[in-house]
Amino acid sequence: MKLLHTSDWHIGRTLYGRKRYDEYEAFLNWLADLIEAEEIDVLLVSGDVFDNSTPSNRAQELYYRFLCRAASSSSRSVVITAGNHDSPSFLNAPKELLKFLNIFVVGHASEQSEEELIVLTGSDGEPRLILCAVPYLRDHDIRTAEAGESPEDKERKIVEGIRRHYRSVCEAAERTRAELGKPVPIVAMGHLFAAGGQTIDGDGVRELYIGSLAQVGRDVFPECIDYLALGHLHIPQKVSGSDFVRYSGSPLPIGFGEAGQEKSVTLVHFSSGIPAVSTIPVPRFQELKTLRGDWATLVRQIDGLKAEGRPIWLEITYEGNEIASTLREKLDEAVAGTAIEILRVKNNRVLERALSGENKEETLDDLDVTEVFQRCLDAHEIPAEQRRALMDAYGEILVFLNEADLQVE
Repeated sequence: MKLLHTSDWHIGRTLYGRKRYDEYEAFLNWLADLIEAEEIDVLLVSGDVFDNSTPSNRAQELYYRFLCRAASSSSRSVVITAGNHDSPSFLNAPKELLKFLNIFVVGHASEQSEEELIVLTGSDGEPRLILCAVPYLRDHDIRTAEAGESPEDKERKIVEGIRRHYRSVCEAAERTRAELGKPVPIVAMGHLFAAGGQTIDGDGVRELYIGSLAQVGRDVFPECIDYLALGHLHIPQKVSGSDFVRYSGSPLPIGFGEAGQEKSVTLVHFSSGIPAVSTIPVPRFQELKTLRGDWATLVRQIDGLKAEGRPIWLEITYEGNEIASTLREKLDEAVAGTAIEILRVKNNRVLERALSGENKEETLDDLDVTEVFQRCLDAHEIPAEQRRALMDAYGEILVFLNEADLQVE
């Protein structure tokens, strides 16, 4: 069987207020064409289909239109698991209907391991793949809170809860394989943070994992898994150097910090024994660039981009020595009448003065949530020996708030 592994679509995400539906539509059309051209048997989507728990009508339209195309072949299957950005109940709502199109959705963890188990057949009706469709495991799914727990105790319980859940589902998969009486491959899905995984500023992941909170090692996953399709981290990468434990990464750059990455989807081909794994680059449907420098440098860079005549979204960081109070107005004049749009301007000179207390022009746009909390610790002169525990607790609160928001019906 040929599998295509993808994740972290984040349909509906905006970038500094700019809607990106055209990008998502272009990507999903490209993906549907790829599925047909490569004769893909199974599409795996490992979480974060949408960017929030209440996707807009336009985001839902793009999603369901794509599913109609992906399910156009009766011999093809689609398996979708929820990520931390998704509403489990929203994804699950049409699951019984979608089954008739060979689209399987697992929105939340189940106490019955078999409910996360899917046996996929080939065009001849014979079982070809056993799939452990594990969604994002929320705190209440995997541990019981106790009074007086230390941060270390909580972290240990989370990791052990994840280990226990995967062991249970994989044991059910092995029982199923024994009943089938043939060496059917076992593929698992997951949406989590593997220890050592690479993140990038602004991807919305790093801020949820302060210190080592909820990061899991390769040893958490049972050896019976022939391929593990992970989501959550946006950089395409192997886990612990394994070809068979991978993050597909986000197919579109979530922010300017990802603009330089080569985005991809992962092709997994089971013919006999060990699968062949490769990546397929995803085209760039909207160019993002970050420009840095003083005024003269910025003007030269903008002139170069104008000569190319391509539509580009820009993030600009001014690093000149002079205070440029009318910087934004001058930049807008520089790109007027072109296909270039400036989505964000960061004036480092103003920021430096704000940080030094010379003025108060700094805004929250210049900081992420973790930096704000760190400033609070600085302001209250919290000693270094207390900061680790406070940062761990803060990270837990962020995860809790994120999950609580998605559980609101």
